[in-house]
Amino acid sequence: MAQQEQQLISFVIPCYCSEGSVGLVIDEIREVVGARPEFDFEVVAVNDCSPDGTIDALRAAAQADERITAIDLARNGGRHSALMCGCHYVRGDYVVFVDDDQQCPLDRLWDLLEPLFSGVADVSIARYPKKKQSRFKNLGSWVNDVGTTWLLGKDRDLKFSNFSAMRRFVRDEVVKYTNPYPYLSGLMFRSTSRVVNVDMEERERTIGTGHYTFAKSFALLINSMTSFSVKPLRIATFMGFVFAVLGALFGLYVVIRKLVRPQIAMGWSSTMAAIMIIGGMIMLMLGLIGEYLGRIYISLNNSPQFVVREVIGRATREEN
Repeated sequence: MAQQEQQLISFVIPCYCSEGSVGLVIDEIREVVGARPEFDFEVVAVNDCSPDGTIDALRAAAQADERITAIDLARNGGRHSALMCGCHYVRGDYVVFVDDDQQCPLDRLWDLLEPLFSGVADVSIARYPKKKQSRFKNLGSWVNDVGTTWLLGKDRDLKFSNFSAMRRFVRDEVVKYTNPYPYLSGLMFRSTSRVVNVDMEERERTIGTGHYTFAKSFALLINSMTSFSVKPLRIATFMGFVFAVLGALFGLYVVIRKLVRPQIAMGWSSTMAAIMIIGGMIMLMLGLIGEYLGRIYISLNNSPQFVVREVIGRATREEN
């Protein structure tokens, strides 16, 4: 009987200040996948211009194992830019995204991949009943989840996390996106509607501290708002119409009131309040429109998603 060909699982690890933990993550991948001889693996670890010795740890790992590729970025672009970079180098039948801090439960890898193996889903995402992170980061995750539910039209019960997997064809669609503001969850959700959650427990962080703050979560929300939806602009149009109607009604009320009771003095406070409210809304909407225009301008200038300084390992970038 002919031996069954191994399927390749590609792991993409965005790395930042993880010189003490990323090697342990790679070791666990080697152990977990090694228990299933019908599968082989590759690791594409992307150093997001980390100020510590992360690239040295990755270089040593890539030189010791030909299945590991280390990519050193020339500038820090954030987690999603690093993930997009990794997607250009993977070759596997399945692509798994793993963090560099050991919090992703890699011992549940096969549970995460089962919906893809069975054909039930094209994208599988870990869902944590309780996230092991700070309150501010939880707040940021909640804001981002509410925003993406509204903007992307995803189911409220569907949760995004940093431990996820997708089929090869989804990766092929994701890398077609060339604008400088990538949002991987949005790109996956845009490529397929067959997205499922797999419940599991997130691990406690044992090495280092988290670097994904509330501000970064909010910036990610702004990115998803302006890159994948025009709903905010529609709200601006709607709010402009509402305030125009309210302004006309208020003006009519003031005129009628003055005609009925001529002795009433015009109210300075109410007038200033109306001006402040309407002026604030106008500035907010102009800022939103400016955000869209600025991103369009940067995109037209062909600003890169990432800049690679060095590639250590066997993987080569696939041209699409």
